[in-house]
Amino acid sequence: MGIAIDFGTSNTVIARWNRATQQPETLTLPGITYRSGQNPPLIPSLVYVEDATRDAVVVGQTVRDRALDLAADPRFFRNFKRGIGSSVQGFLPELDGRTVRFEQVGQWFLVQILQQLTAIEPEAGESLVFTVPVDSFESYRLWLGRVCESLQVEQVRMLDEPTAAALGYGLADRETLLVVDFGGGTLDLSLVRLDGSPAQTKPLGFILKWGQKSFDEQSGQKPKIARVLAKAGQNLGGSDIDNWLADHFATTQALKPSPMITRLAERLKIQLSLQTQAEEIFFNDETFESYELRLNRDQFETILKEHQFFERLDDCMTQVLQQARRQGLEITDIDAVLLVGGTAQIPAVQSWIQQYFDAAKVRCEKPFEAIAQGALQLSQGVELKDFLYHSYGIRYWDRRHRAHSWHPLIKAGQSYPMSDPVELLLGASLDNQPSIELIIGELGTESDQTEVYFDGDRLITRLIGKNQMSVQPLNDRDGARNIARLDPPGNPGSDRIKVLFRVDEQRFLRITVEDLLALQTLIDDQPVVQLS
Repeated sequence: MGIAIDFGTSNTVIARWNRATQQPETLTLPGITYRSGQNPPLIPSLVYVEDATRDAVVVGQTVRDRALDLAADPRFFRNFKRGIGSSVQGFLPELDGRTVRFEQVGQWFLVQILQQLTAIEPEAGESLVFTVPVDSFESYRLWLGRVCESLQVEQVRMLDEPTAAALGYGLADRETLLVVDFGGGTLDLSLVRLDGSPAQTKPLGFILKWGQKSFDEQSGQKPKIARVLAKAGQNLGGSDIDNWLADHFATTQALKPSPMITRLAERLKIQLSLQTQAEEIFFNDETFESYELRLNRDQFETILKEHQFFERLDDCMTQVLQQARRQGLEITDIDAVLLVGGTAQIPAVQSWIQQYFDAAKVRCEKPFEAIAQGALQLSQGVELKDFLYHSYGIRYWDRRHRAHSWHPLIKAGQSYPMSDPVELLLGASLDNQPSIELIIGELGTESDQTEVYFDGDRLITRLIGKNQMSVQPLNDRDGARNIARLDPPGNPGSDRIKVLFRVDEQRFLRITVEDLLALQTLIDDQPVVQLS
């Protein structure tokens, strides 16, 4: 039996494969799952820290049931997924004498969920599938793997969320699908192709796993290959809209921004997905304050327009369609459009989609469950091939622009283990240079860049630049940069060392360094960093 977890910014969904019905189903964990009439069981991605020294936390719906999310309390965390693997600027809370990072908050959340899950589903400790954002760096996936290893989960596999959504909608007979994943924290547009002939082109998705055998090895069945052909994204989601609505009421009704106002704004937003007018009234029996908030769809869409919401959506669509055209695909070649995530339920978002595509092509009936249920297909005959999702390169000094830049060496989509290493020749840049240093980085795509920071008690992402490459250095620390000690010392004018890069079957990036003058091997197939 397979278990899949879609850890989301606003909500988390757990699905399992029901052997009796041969269908996926969404699980309920007592106490921490929220159920409403129109939505499936959801676990709110919320954490309240009771005692950081004892790892004592409250998670999920229990936080709301105990009203722990309504006050400006540094012990309460929401949207913390945004900060995992990111460089967060500014304030980080200190609780019980301990500085709390978002990786720790995320770990507390997942540990609580997995402990409850294994209590009712012991087989969850044997094999799990996690879905991850399409643009996540290795640091996020490594963090997720370490959390699972700490709980002694025997096998963990990770699948990118757009591919999981395509599988979750059950459109195996369609070739080219556009997945619009619009949740609480991010918007991701991904053009995904499903086919059963892996030899045609290199895939651009990924799967990480550890354990004994994959499904394909056990069953002998030919896997269906899923790959991402084009993608674009924004750090834009439902939590941003909640903040915009809270600011609107703070301005129009002279209300002080607070977690309470933000929570009521979120409720209004959800109501407006089902009706044209919404109202929320709340009375605080401790302070004797009352709140009456009203909003209609026209006002709501005006607020969205004031924040250039639709322009940002258009930018993403333009990017993904341009990438598709470079591969010979036109908009008419897209067989279906799949909407996932709570923000995709907003009528204005669905109307925006229908400006580009015929309504008959748009599917939106499984916005919350498609990703988790699609991930279960990894144990039911659908599999991705192992390859690198990001590119890797070295840092160099760009004399023309007088700034450091990055030169790619290993491109995204490279299968591993690599049969042929990548070769690089380097020389000394100074007279009597005693050593050569090299900084290796994981290269993101050239796109709009954002920073993650605090604004009061809000975790915010903000656009800070256009068309810049996001990079995470892998060995930029003392003792790790030096790859060659030169004896005799080097001098400018000729190549001095040859460096060979390869990725082994365990996703270790390994280097071999040869001194061309001394005719010595300085480093022999040494691992620099593990990419999984």
